[in-house]
Amino acid sequence: MLNRSRALASAAVVALVTGLSAPAWAETLQEAIALAYQTNPNLLAQRANQRALDETVVQARSGLRPTVSASAGVDYTRNDFPATSQFVDTNGDGVPDTQVTTSSSESDSASVGVSLSQNLWTGGRVARAIDQAQAGVLAGRENLRDIEQQVMLAVIQAYVNVTRDMEILRIRQENLTVLQRQLEETSARFEVGEITRTDVAQAEASLAQSQADLANAQAQLSTSRAAYAAVVGQAPADLEAAPVLPQTPGDFDAAIETALAGNPGVLAAVYNQQAAEAAVAAARAEYLPSVRATASYGGTATDLGNLDELADRRAFTAGATLSVPLFTGGLNRSRVAQALEQANAAQIRVEGERRAALQDVSAAFAQALSTRSNVQAGEEAVRAASVAAEGVRQEAQVGLRTTLDVLQQEVTLRSAQTALASARAAEYVARASLLAAMGQLEGPALNPAIEAYDPAANFQRVQNRGGLPWDGVVEALDRVASPPIVAAVDAPDAPVDAQLKSQTAAAAPQE
Repeated sequence: MLNRSRALASAAVVALVTGLSAPAWAETLQEAIALAYQTNPNLLAQRANQRALDETVVQARSGLRPTVSASAGVDYTRNDFPATSQFVDTNGDGVPDTQVTTSSSESDSASVGVSLSQNLWTGGRVARAIDQAQAGVLAGRENLRDIEQQVMLAVIQAYVNVTRDMEILRIRQENLTVLQRQLEETSARFEVGEITRTDVAQAEASLAQSQADLANAQAQLSTSRAAYAAVVGQAPADLEAAPVLPQTPGDFDAAIETALAGNPGVLAAVYNQQAAEAAVAAARAEYLPSVRATASYGGTATDLGNLDELADRRAFTAGATLSVPLFTGGLNRSRVAQALEQANAAQIRVEGERRAALQDVSAAFAQALSTRSNVQAGEEAVRAASVAAEGVRQEAQVGLRTTLDVLQQEVTLRSAQTALASARAAEYVARASLLAAMGQLEGPALNPAIEAYDPAANFQRVQNRGGLPWDGVVEALDRVASPPIVAAVDAPDAPVDAQLKSQTAAAAPQE
């Protein structure tokens, strides 16, 4: 891991300083996505967090099972007590003399035993804790999806930034070549007296500016390469053009409906609310009695010198305990009130996530339409500027245009080309952002060849760890007469307010 980090850092530094990339294997977007899907630290850390979250269900289900403990102990006791003896009067004072002495006794003992305790009915405390843990696991899976989509979007952003900057660098290099040739032609025409020294100076100034633009393009490409190495895990080589993304809806309402049904932030908030409502039921269960079966078996010895007594003095005890809470000083009531407010907050966060999803979809949808228009306009601008540049160059050959006219038209053409490269990259990222807002920018969707990570597989593997044959029976008993799960406010899957949705749709740009 340390060597990999050093290699990554070295690649990033080389890319930043020299504009060169270390050898890399990811040359297509699918390869970059696959590499990031397998090695990105943020994604791997979230997967580990999800596996840790799976353990909360195991811990909650442990309440269905007995607890067994063994104990052993030794005791030593010493008792000191006074013993009084009276004697006759020996000094002639008429009072019998008294002498006090002290006696003591010692004893020792040993004990060993095994005790067992099994919940039979907890009023739903254990059952609702299981419900809460399971809802938390589902929320964690949606959080994992969210992190995955953020990583995939970052990979796409980094990839298209590198390809964009490579294209801009090519344009700058081509422009420098053209201006160098223009300067040579201008100098030759000056030597034969066709043009003035001013024309030469204008060509030299344009060449110098082009050299500066080329240096800036190289620096920008180095920065983009370093960002790519950070998110993908390897420095980029000669990247191919980005492939077509999965189809995005052309209808705004369809995009909204997809987002509300699949946005990981919205779904995580819904599951978090379900967990909070289960916590309310668990808090209310504290008012109910509980029944527990107990059993113990052990032996005692009254003399450490004769431990064989442990086998002879044995006892077995079995019973059941009913515990009824009568007064807790307001603790249970406070816990219920706290859980209710937390459930209210969870419901409010659901609405907040829905509004955030509406905002993200609206912004991404508008950006996708805008950048698509920019690409179309940019393509037309490049076409027109190319025709104009060629015409101005030919007209300059016959003296109808000045050197300045030629240079200005070259600047216009290169500006149109760089604007088009930026517009194409922006459109690609906007479409990816729209997919992310709808919850559809996952690694396997972008590259079907990826072996998808399934968080449910680990859950299935660990959820019954430590299970016993009677777990289902105890859980079914515990759910009998347990407090029901009731939504603190509106249901978690209630539709978004129609007025809010209609206002958002009205504000969205139309194609």
